Amino acid sequence: MFNISLEKRLPRRNMFRFYRLSILPNLFGEWTLAREWGRIGTRGRSRLDWFRTQSEAEQAMLELKTFKTRRGYLTKPEQLSLF
Repeated sequence: MFNISLEKRLPRRNMFRFYRLSILPNLFGEWTLAREWGRIGTRGRSRLDWFRTQSEAEQAMLELKTFKTRRGYLTKPEQLSLF
């Protein structure tokens, strides 16, 4: 549904991190905000948060994106498929 990918690359400090946010509907009529984070090239960690409405999940996603952007993460451009 909605996806945001963020990356933080600081070679001088050997810091290569990713943070992904996704909003998905679940089977109970609620919305799930899925978060994944870790070092680029690893599986990392994950967390799921549930919300009653899609707008609540979107608001939480935007707050997390703002927080991560302030911490130096940059939005990773999405690659569009040809097919």
